[in-house]
Amino acid sequence: MEPMTVTGVDFFCQENAKGHHTDEYDLTKGETPTPILRRGEIFKLGINLNRAYDTEKDVIRVSFGFGEKPNVVLGTKAVRPVMPNLKHFPKDPHVWGVMLKENKGTSVVINVRIPPYVQIGIWACHIITTIAGQKGVRKDYKVEDDVYIIFNPWCPEDGVYMENEEERNEYVMNETGKIWTGTFKKPTGKHWIFGQFDEISLPTAIFLLEKSGLATAQRGNPVMISRAISAMINAVGDGGLLEGRWDGDYSDGTSPFSWAGSTSIMEQYLTTDGTPVKYGQCWVYAATTVTVCRAIGLPCRATTNYVSAHDTNSSLTVDKYFDIFGEKIENGPDGACKDSCWNFHVWNDVWMSRPELPVGYGGWQVIDATPQELSDNSMRCGPASVVAVKKGEVGHLYDTPFVFSEVNADIMHFQEDEDSDWGFSRTSVNQYHVGRMILTKKLGPTDDSGDSDYIDITHLYKNKEGTESERLAVFNAVRGVPKAQHIYHLPNKGEEDVSFDLLDIDTVPLGHKFTALVKVENKSTAERTVKITLSATSVYYMGNIANDLKKSRGVIKLKPGQKETVRLEVLPAVYLGKLVDHYFVKIYSIANVEETKQVWSEEDDFCLSVPDVVIDAPKVAKTGEKCNVKFSFKNPLDMPLTECTYTIEGPGVSKAKENKFRDVKPNEVVTLSESFTAKKAGVKKIVVNFNSKQVHNIHGTSDITLT
Repeated sequence: MEPMTVTGVDFFCQENAKGHHTDEYDLTKGETPTPILRRGEIFKLGINLNRAYDTEKDVIRVSFGFGEKPNVVLGTKAVRPVMPNLKHFPKDPHVWGVMLKENKGTSVVINVRIPPYVQIGIWACHIITTIAGQKGVRKDYKVEDDVYIIFNPWCPEDGVYMENEEERNEYVMNETGKIWTGTFKKPTGKHWIFGQFDEISLPTAIFLLEKSGLATAQRGNPVMISRAISAMINAVGDGGLLEGRWDGDYSDGTSPFSWAGSTSIMEQYLTTDGTPVKYGQCWVYAATTVTVCRAIGLPCRATTNYVSAHDTNSSLTVDKYFDIFGEKIENGPDGACKDSCWNFHVWNDVWMSRPELPVGYGGWQVIDATPQELSDNSMRCGPASVVAVKKGEVGHLYDTPFVFSEVNADIMHFQEDEDSDWGFSRTSVNQYHVGRMILTKKLGPTDDSGDSDYIDITHLYKNKEGTESERLAVFNAVRGVPKAQHIYHLPNKGEEDVSFDLLDIDTVPLGHKFTALVKVENKSTAERTVKITLSATSVYYMGNIANDLKKSRGVIKLKPGQKETVRLEVLPAVYLGKLVDHYFVKIYSIANVEETKQVWSEEDDFCLSVPDVVIDAPKVAKTGEKCNVKFSFKNPLDMPLTECTYTIEGPGVSKAKENKFRDVKPNEVVTLSESFTAKKAGVKKIVVNFNSKQVHNIHGTSDITLT
């Protein structure tokens, strides 16, 4: 008697996808659907045979294997027999379960239970048939389908389990969202199409994990997978997804401002066999990280930290040095201190348990794909427990000291001092400047016309500034970092009896003038001589200076109790042509009091705002039919816009394509139109980006209901 021959299998892709919450994936649809399954769930599998299945004589085994060399001991291979009389799956949740559901003679249907701890990625399936009691006679049928198995936030046994359904809908299922940029005084939401269910997204995510070199046995661990993702989204040293650039020259690639979604980046990456895509900056890294994480079922959100410290020497501080004349010493006295404060920085929070840490340190974990500092010889960061960051528990893996500094570093000012053994004395400490506000998109709908859809999550990362618990967290962190202990024990220098106040500038429309103001008051009973410098520079959003705009120096004599205001006015003719990405301007002021040696310095950042795009699109459209969209905006400048391009993108609506556009006249109202044919029904979001040599990141969004 010959073993049965398997003539085909049926993964019931769409039916299984419904039960596994994967029916939104494009790959599960169409004439040749791909099975996408979540671990910890049961799926149905049909097996077609060349003859009737005899439960007494025929033996059917189902084999699942992961990686190049599947191994039972490593958990990357499982072989389970179909037991006709089995009524229950094995009690051990680590064991694959197989039960006969239906015997239709020449076809059988089985239920398969996937353990909640298996590896994430593509599994191979074999159906092996033999005759009971016969040795060496077997037939092995290799299933042609790639079987994707991904994380399961719906399963309590899975390490990424998220109990709240509203949170799952946002952090796993939402295909669109916002990335917060701008300043803490005026947060600006940049619309983004994550597109994690697009046919390109899951294959790209798995391809990146394959390229990461993460051991197959570790690919079921969300800690190690998220760490690998943070390394592979950037292209430093490992051929990852995105190459970064921050100098404003994107002529041999695509400007970071031109991207409106992740799928066009991923498509370019896959079609060029894994050549890094040019270019990204922090919000692009974070947005594509959201896509990759959500595609594999790992709950993820983009989080923006306003005034984000980059501590380059592990001191838990941002150190700034001044010479005896009060002039700033770039990079410190030895040229090695490159600490900085980014106007904003975007990273990701991923949700998972942390069984290797003490109880209570699970939940949101920080990962950061923007290349800043090496971690285990790769440009990556995290996962760092947000709870550990808040408590200053910097001894917990991974990269917790670095993240703690980003949100809670103190800014230290040092000035040359001949009486100091070290050559410098600490003149001031600012405990409140860093981590001014930490935002993410709140649960629910996106605000298309405004920015009411953010939620302030600063309290998750740090206690309120100035409170005893916040200072305790800092000193708790200092105890764990020897270099920080030296810095914090240095005394302050100088008597302070003159007060200074650099007034904040919220935002200024591009093309308008702005004025910086410093209020000075002599609170002593004697005359004071104050040397003061007030300057304006254009800066990159990472905090480094691009161009000097205007500077004033002067000496003022203040009688006891006298008040003065120092002004610096900057006209558009001065700053246009000298601005860089995001149009950030830094106001910087430093003052020396001659009589007391008091030194004061302060800085303020603001951005010049650009107009929004107004979109005119139908509220309802049909899939498969052409739909027209118009969008318009006004050139805010008294000069023409040149080298103009625009993109339009939406999930299941339109793939981003950069379109060239004519020069725009000074103050002209521009109207453009574009048409597309939608593939998927539902409420979909359209995102439009317009860029030129003079003005970029003019964008807008609108919803369309597709039937």
